[in-house]
Amino acid sequence: MSSKFGDDAPVEPLTSRGRDWPCLRQFGLFMENKVGALQNMLRRVERSDLKIIGLSIVDSADCSIARLITNNYERSRELLEFSGLTMFETDVIGVLLPETDQPHTSVCSGLMSAELNVQYVYPLMYRRDGRGSIAVYVDNIDEALRVLKEQNYDLVTEDDLLEYDEYFG
Repeated sequence: MSSKFGDDAPVEPLTSRGRDWPCLRQFGLFMENKVGALQNMLRRVERSDLKIIGLSIVDSADCSIARLITNNYERSRELLEFSGLTMFETDVIGVLLPETDQPHTSVCSGLMSAELNVQYVYPLMYRRDGRGSIAVYVDNIDEALRVLKEQNYDLVTEDDLLEYDEYFG
């Protein structure tokens, strides 16, 4: 039996959220600020054959928050849920840096032109075509995505992280 779309119709990839979503899922992990806490968390992740794509630490006297992006959101979520760590999830925008003399300034200027507040940025260990990438968290993700697409920036998606990249290939 043939569907009205034909047997050879391409199937568009969807994320676990049931739609194309051009963001990356970041885990925020609360950890005690003590020797070995970060290493234990990283060992747990890497021992499970997950690749750490992004890592940023916010530190205070009593605790720290590790912001973590891996190459496989679903597997990481399972692992972290069972780890006993207190965590939360946030969408961030992965942006492939443009080939300009000031790539970070270019991305931030594009967002600033729409009066978007960039709350934080950190590098990703993901490269495509020799270009690095960054994770960006803004106060209005939908508007930032619209602006970045209008300005022809290349975005990094969860599907991109599952595929070959120049660091881990």
